[in-house]
Amino acid sequence: MATSTIATGKAMQYGKAKVQIFATRADLGAAAAKDAAALIEKAIQERGSSRVMIATGNSQLDVVKELVKQPNIDWSKVDIFHMDEYVGVDENHPAGFRRWIRERVENIVHPRTMNYINGEGDVDAEIARYTKLLEEGPLDIAFVGIGENGHIAFNDPPVADFNDPKMLKRVTLDEGCRLQQVNEGHFESMATVPAEAITVTCRGLLRAKAWISCVPEARKAKAVRCSLEGEITTACPGSIARTHENVSIYLDTESASLLSL
Repeated sequence: MATSTIATGKAMQYGKAKVQIFATRADLGAAAAKDAAALIEKAIQERGSSRVMIATGNSQLDVVKELVKQPNIDWSKVDIFHMDEYVGVDENHPAGFRRWIRERVENIVHPRTMNYINGEGDVDAEIARYTKLLEEGPLDIAFVGIGENGHIAFNDPPVADFNDPKMLKRVTLDEGCRLQQVNEGHFESMATVPAEAITVTCRGLLRAKAWISCVPEARKAKAVRCSLEGEITTACPGSIARTHENVSIYLDTESASLLSL
């Protein structure tokens, strides 16, 4: 389907997931940030604080840029978590996710706590530590992108498990995932992309009360079609979004171009 024929602004339902299509990725990010802010504010009103899991990567740039501008969020009452980190990459590595969040979120809004996954050192101990942090309270929102291979966080098709007993785990990244990191400009070549990462599992992501899923760009079109119109299967981990009670997926005309609209 040509992107020019796609109607924008209409909300659709795929399973339990609400899907909206926007003309541009900037419009997508602004709408998602506004919706996320309302959820954060609601949690603070009801519980006195909010716990939010931030995603990283190029697809999240627009929503994060707008999220930190939202005027009514009391960030002193927000605890932020992130969902994955490469094994063996230090906190200042240009492609590291800790640096991504520190520069785009923490240093701007100064949340009450910023909880990072440390991919250096004893991985098993870090998984245990971070699992305990996540289990200390609910997650109000998880910003869950969908990768070119359909992954959510670093739950690539070969390692994704919708019934995973763990909250976090160490995973080997598949070729498609690593190639995406090169194509997005984070690494010079496949050889320089770390082979492993620590990721929040599918179970850990599903634990969030709400998902805000921003998935722009034509390179995500196949994964979007698979996630929304294919089988619900770990062969396309993003398909599990259709089973969550509160998922909002934000597409642009390019990423929605292969849907049967």
